[in-house]
Amino acid sequence: MRAGDPHIEVRGLTMRYGARVIQRDLDFTVNRGDVFVIMGGSGCGKSTLLKHMIGLLEPAAGEVLYDGVSFQRAGAAGRDALRRRWGITYQSGGLFSAMTLAENVALPLQQYTPLDAAAIADVVAYKLALVGLAGFEDYYPSEISGGMQKRAGLARAIALDPEILFFDEPSAGLDPLSSRLLDELILHMRDALGVTVVIVTHELASIFAIGNNSVYLDAESRTMLDHGDPKTLRERSRHETVRRFLARAGTEDA
Repeated sequence: MRAGDPHIEVRGLTMRYGARVIQRDLDFTVNRGDVFVIMGGSGCGKSTLLKHMIGLLEPAAGEVLYDGVSFQRAGAAGRDALRRRWGITYQSGGLFSAMTLAENVALPLQQYTPLDAAAIADVVAYKLALVGLAGFEDYYPSEISGGMQKRAGLARAIALDPEILFFDEPSAGLDPLSSRLLDELILHMRDALGVTVVIVTHELASIFAIGNNSVYLDAESRTMLDHGDPKTLRERSRHETVRRFLARAGTEDA
């Protein structure tokens, strides 16, 4: 597989909570090597779409394909195999508070690899160094800053050398400097590890700094209005709603 080839395909996806449709008829492709942004106004279903893409929620209709393999039709063993190829980070970092950073990063290695303790320790040290946390192995999450917690969460997400990294509002709660450093780290991970990145965010600075592909979800029409490079959409989207969203001043809540 080469950079630019389809990596994730969302086809005819409809998301529903009971009788309430969140989004319908979603069709877009995430190419290998993309930093793909899921964007839109408040309540449009950005995080819900991410949960459907990683299999936490089942679609009312449609499917998500990874390298042409439908997650919904893959069966239990097939789904587990696909999940092993992903790394997922959460808004809070998702670290276990009673475990050190090293123990947090080691957990997936202990569960899913045959590596012995010494080999796991080497991998943990390497992954923490990749995210700028060398020397912090024995720290607990409460002993480090919010930005460092996000980086530690990323170290755990890349522990198993994933092909795809999923982020849900990674800059939430961070100051502008920490947010910019996290954006730079995400790009570094994409380039160093050759991963595809899917990110939920409403932060314009992040969207334009790292995104090269995107989808815009609209809360009013409950479907996607446009997709493509955010910089191109800001100037030439056929929908005024998308142009206005991407041209708004600052990074106010959206």
